[in-house]
Amino acid sequence: MLVLKIALRYLFAKKSHRAINVIALVSMVGVAVATAAIIVVLSVFNGFTDLAYGHLAAIDPDVRILPRQGKVIERADSLAGLLEDMADVGAASAVLQERALLVSGDRQMPVVFKGLDPAKARAMADFDKIVIDGIFADSNGLPDSLVGVMPSVGVAVNLGIRPSPYYAGDIYVPRRVGRINPANPAAAYRCLPVAVTGVVQVDQPEYDADYVFIPLEAARRLLDYKEGEGSAVEVAAAPGVRATDLADRLADALPGYIVQGRIEQQADTFRMIAVEKWVTFLMLAFILLIASFNIVSTLSLMVIEKRSDMATLRALGAPASLTRGIFVAEGWLITAVGGIAGLLAGIALSLLQEHFGLVRLAADPSALTIDVYPVRLGWSDVMIVLVAVLATGFLIGFMSRLFTRGDK
Repeated sequence: MLVLKIALRYLFAKKSHRAINVIALVSMVGVAVATAAIIVVLSVFNGFTDLAYGHLAAIDPDVRILPRQGKVIERADSLAGLLEDMADVGAASAVLQERALLVSGDRQMPVVFKGLDPAKARAMADFDKIVIDGIFADSNGLPDSLVGVMPSVGVAVNLGIRPSPYYAGDIYVPRRVGRINPANPAAAYRCLPVAVTGVVQVDQPEYDADYVFIPLEAARRLLDYKEGEGSAVEVAAAPGVRATDLADRLADALPGYIVQGRIEQQADTFRMIAVEKWVTFLMLAFILLIASFNIVSTLSLMVIEKRSDMATLRALGAPASLTRGIFVAEGWLITAVGGIAGLLAGIALSLLQEHFGLVRLAADPSALTIDVYPVRLGWSDVMIVLVAVLATGFLIGFMSRLFTRGDK
């Protein structure tokens, strides 16, 4: 306690050389700016994570159930029916997803088509929000020879197709069953003539680039799958039920299947954001450490100025460990004061941006899905930064012992 009292007095007392006060203030400001920058940057990454999660929530189900072996769940419709009887489940439906080739006129491109049950698709995804051209519809009202599909915006632009009740192109997939006649290579493929009912945009490249949504029964016919089969079962949580809680319960109830929450469904996207976030944190923490080295020069000047005071303390019987401890505490205090000031500033800036959107994106608002930088303050991030600041303070304080080693 005596060490801390003396260190506090030295920190705030006027020095014989004004430059020492200036250098100490600059050191505190450097630590504060670096700390505030870390809080703000981590909050921005949290905001972009929430933004990606919100976009994917419009198309990804709350829970997706996949087979542990093979590509198909043989009784997918039956499993979906059993799940719908659970109180926590709002809706469940089988889906069928595969790669194919979509040909329209003289243009063609590989696509991923996903077969959805039109009666349940709106319960699984917010199609009213993501259909930007045309409407959400199945094959009703179309000629019997055509199937209504909804391509993503990337497919629509690349192939030059738009919503229309007329023929738009063909979906080709390799034939799964039956014999292939080498003399007729075209027979090795199955073809599905389609018309476009709507165009979908999710603002996520994994969907907007090459996805096509088609009716589930048409997907089964195209791939020669039996009635009730599907590549996955998608589940929507009942109102008031958290999707993560539902995923945990279904994982316990269905040990023979792979149960994915929304984050697990897009693991690569969220892993990339997390890696970028913590790599950035390490870089900024290194800058914080470099800024803290200014404190070393401040302590060296204080040691020189207070040498007579240290001699007086030793003459009064103070041990050498006490005089060294004073400057260890001094280095820690300078870092702590600057770090706490930076924490408060970073928290204030993040909360202001989160709730009032002070910093806006410099672009045409009509071309953007958001017009302000997304920010969300994470209190766990604040605690991590606080630990980093305190650890830096102890490191600087320990280094200050080098300047007092000769004052025994």
